[in-house]
Amino acid sequence: MKIPQHVAIILDGNGRWAKAKGMPRNYGHAQGSKNVETICREAWNMGIKYLTVYAFSTENWKRPSDEVEALMKLLRNYMKTCLKTAEKNHMRVRVIGDKTGLDEDIRARIEELEKASANNDGLNFQIAINYGSRDEMVRAMRKMAADRDAGRLGIEDITEETFSSYLDTAGIPDPDLLIRTSGEERLSNFLLWQLAYTEFYFADVHWPDFTKEELAKAIEAYNHRDRRYGGVREE
Repeated sequence: MKIPQHVAIILDGNGRWAKAKGMPRNYGHAQGSKNVETICREAWNMGIKYLTVYAFSTENWKRPSDEVEALMKLLRNYMKTCLKTAEKNHMRVRVIGDKTGLDEDIRARIEELEKASANNDGLNFQIAINYGSRDEMVRAMRKMAADRDAGRLGIEDITEETFSSYLDTAGIPDPDLLIRTSGEERLSNFLLWQLAYTEFYFADVHWPDFTKEELAKAIEAYNHRDRRYGGVREE
C-alpha cells in the first residue's frame, strides 16, 4: 500500500459530537484536542511524514465569545502539551496562519514550540491557527509587492514556485490527501493553493471518534484513486 507523504485534516464535528452526548461544545473541543496527539502518533507509525491540521480558522472568531475564549484557553494548554509531545516523539511543529491576530502570550508559546522542535526528525506537524487560505494568499501578495517595490523581486521572477515560497507553507510539500471529518464536503478556506492536485476523503465520523482505523480507511481509499497528471497515470 502506498502511504501519502503529506496528509491534511479538517478537524470537524467536535461540537456536534459533544451535543450528541449531552455535553457542552467545549467538552467536544477538549476531546478533539486530545485526539490530535493520538492521530499524530498513528500517522507517523503508518509512515506519513507530514500532517497538517485545521485547528482554528479566521472565520472562527465569529463564534460566540465564550466559545472563542474557551478555545483560546484550550490552545494555551495545548501549546504546553505539544511541547512535551514534540520532545518525546521528535516531532517538528510549525504553526501556519496569521499569528499577529493572536494574543502575545500565545505567540510566545508558539515561538518557543517552533524553536524547540526545529531540529527534530520525526513527524512534521503543522497546525493551522487563525488561518484562512484567502488571507494567506493576500498576505503573500503583500510581501511580494513589498519586495517588488524594494527591488528584490522582478516581474519576470514571479512564478508558481515564487508565489509558493511566500505562503505560510513554504518548504512543506503539498498534501497528497485531504481528510475532512463529520461528513461535511467543503474546503472551508483551507489550503486552497496547496490542494490543487490533492485527493479528498470525507469521513462520516466526528473528529473525536476519528481513529487509526478511520485513518487507514482513508489511506486505502487514496490507494484506489486513479491519479493522473497530464493524462499520464501515476504509478
